[in-house]
Amino acid sequence: MSATVVPLPANSASETTDFLRRMASMVSGRNGEMLLRAAALIESLKQRAMSAERLFHEQQEENKRLGELREATELASDAMVSQIAALRTRLAEVTTAAASERAAFDAERGKLLGLMQDAESHIGKLTTELDTLRASVDAFNETAVTVPIEVLRLARTQFDYLSSGFARKGDVIAQAMSEIGGFAIDQALTAKKPGDKV
Repeated sequence: MSATVVPLPANSASETTDFLRRMASMVSGRNGEMLLRAAALIESLKQRAMSAERLFHEQQEENKRLGELREATELASDAMVSQIAALRTRLAEVTTAAASERAAFDAERGKLLGLMQDAESHIGKLTTELDTLRASVDAFNETAVTVPIEVLRLARTQFDYLSSGFARKGDVIAQAMSEIGGFAIDQALTAKKPGDKV
């Protein structure tokens, strides 16, 4: 509840107290004391009124400041509520996106695990085939010798040279054996694979 403050005229209280003091000096006894007491009471009330008026103005300023602070606080609160709502919306979007990405990741992980199991199975089959081929090659290596073609050609030339040498000497048996050796090398050279170098 607000009170209306009406300031006293500047000199009225002072004039009244002066008048009462003058009157008290003219009147003797109890009446004089009452007039002096009334003047002191008026001055005391004047001081109290001035203090009350000052406090009232200070309170008004404080109320005004508090009102401004309340408005600023309400604006800040509204802004924070808006920010919180926006952050909640963003959090919901991020959570949804994260769940979607997690599901995609799990699906991709499942595919990769399947591919990895297929690859492991295929590697197992290939390893078995490789072991079989190695065993076959090892068995072949036990019955065959690998010789470069150039060495065979050189050996063929040597057999031709020996055969002609034995023929000049008249050693028909050594000549026949040399020709048989050359013929065996010819068979090995003609039976070579198409990809072999000549």
